[in-house]
Amino acid sequence: MLEYQIAEYVYYLFNIYRWLIIVYILMSWVPNVRESFIGEILGKIVEPYLAPFRRIIPPIGGMLDISPIVALFTLEFVYRGVIAVLQYFI
Repeated sequence: MLEYQIAEYVYYLFNIYRWLIIVYILMSWVPNVRESFIGEILGKIVEPYLAPFRRIIPPIGGMLDISPIVALFTLEFVYRGVIAVLQYFI
């Protein structure tokens, strides 16, 4: 029973972070939203994770940034790895 609760908490944490990344990405489409209070808070939470991907993957055509997509895929792989490790040890 405990392993299901831990796995559920991990699922919720990763899911919340995934949605924070998606909201942060969508905020870039609306002018001046990232400079708002909420935009700055999301930036402080999400940018440390996105920055390494942005350094490695350049924007396509100078405008289309696909690094958040790669970051979301990587986050999903990390989530599945954490769940596999938890299932192994618990």
